[in-house]
Amino acid sequence: MPSPSSAPPAESASTEPFPVPPFARRCIEAAGDAWAASFAHPFVRALADGSLDAERFRFYQMQDARYLQAFADACSLVSTRCPAPADKLWFIDAARLALVVEGELHAGYGEKLGYGPADIAAVELTPTTRAYRDHMTAQAQRGSLVEAVAALTPCPWLYVDLGQRLLAELGAPEDAHPYADWLRTYADPGFNDYMRHLLERLQRSADAASEAERDRAVTAFAASARYEWMFWDQAWTQQTWPV
Repeated sequence: MPSPSSAPPAESASTEPFPVPPFARRCIEAAGDAWAASFAHPFVRALADGSLDAERFRFYQMQDARYLQAFADACSLVSTRCPAPADKLWFIDAARLALVVEGELHAGYGEKLGYGPADIAAVELTPTTRAYRDHMTAQAQRGSLVEAVAALTPCPWLYVDLGQRLLAELGAPEDAHPYADWLRTYADPGFNDYMRHLLERLQRSADAASEAERDRAVTAFAASARYEWMFWDQAWTQQTWPV
């Protein structure tokens, strides 16, 4: 997800926790245990304490780089669905920043772990990565606007929540921590402003939608939250196609 220092335009910056509008609250409550499960996953706990082996992290990073391409595609598609020019620009920027800013984080770890753009382009998508990509793209192409935004929202929200919770729990990582850059990126409180604007857009799209569309959007959000847990799990198990 984008860096707060380069996040889409915002009217004001804030380092205070971001507000959660009613529809976003409904979505995260519907995600239930799937949301909380990510925080307890052994991949996340090992990443946080620095004991995660490099091969699992490399697997995760390469799949994540391909996922971010799909996230950028979905944001670009959402921008075409937005009636307000400011919202179009916000999602266009979100697409660009997912590639440019997070690409810098991936490039840094790629130098350490021995992979580059060509390796990322050639890597086979796992069943989980492919399914998550297809879910987001389908909602962006064929769902209502609220469904499309809801499917995108769990990724940045969960990473912000995770990064800031780990900071509160464990404190700032030392420079020697192998995943210090990752932890510092997602613990940055500047993301609160990014999330405030994203959740405001989710709420506006929900307000303009029918109740049936809102129900489907909640389902799309919960599915994405489950895919987030599955993304950690596929890296932990180094998932492959069974046949």
